[in-house]
Amino acid sequence: MTATTSTLTDLWLRGVDPSWMPALERSRDALQRAADAVLAARATGARTLPDDDNVLRALRQRLSDVRVLIVGQDPYPTAGNAVGLAFSGDAQVAIPASLRNIFRELRSDVGAAEPDNADLSVWAQRGVLLLNRVLVVNEGEPGSLRKTGWEEVTLELVRELAGRGGPLVAILWGNDAAALGAQLRDIPKVVSVHPSPLSAHRGFFGSKPFSKANAALVSQGADPIDWSLPASVPTLFEMP
Repeated sequence: MTATTSTLTDLWLRGVDPSWMPALERSRDALQRAADAVLAARATGARTLPDDDNVLRALRQRLSDVRVLIVGQDPYPTAGNAVGLAFSGDAQVAIPASLRNIFRELRSDVGAAEPDNADLSVWAQRGVLLLNRVLVVNEGEPGSLRKTGWEEVTLELVRELAGRGGPLVAILWGNDAAALGAQLRDIPKVVSVHPSPLSAHRGFFGSKPFSKANAALVSQGADPIDWSLPASVPTLFEMP
């Protein structure tokens, strides 16, 4: 392991809640390979997203606080949209198309108003772990850092969460997420195609993931998630 790789992984790990460290220790070799891949990409002039201090942002919440796991693919490949929480974006940027589809289903499913910005951090505060399978991407290149170690890292994180047990529900959107189903064992799962515009009409719309997740939580004796999202700052669509 080079000093540069060590420095990068140490930067990623800052702020991670200690409850996740056993899983990260088990996958340390994979994390180092992921760091090597990021450094190699940067050496070619690529910009990687999200910023280093947000790569493991999803793990700032305690393992014990997670009630719903939402799994996506990899970060949005556009600056501002990749913020370290799956499907979430910066409140100041335009809402990505996949997230607009999520908001449409949110309204249809539980009647919540569609937010005017992309920030999902309030869900994380309420016990929703927003985790991508791959945690870094090259700007403008979706899927560019797959198979570089990240899948092994996130597999260990999901195993750690499944081993903790309930109350817990998993919402798995897309093939990359669905592949984790076996690791979740008897944890209730809500599985559908990805909310991307390329696939949302093939089974995402009408899948009712939010109400199904809440029903599964209640059946485990837990409180449901408040899925409503506050309107806050205007998005780029509304700015003059």
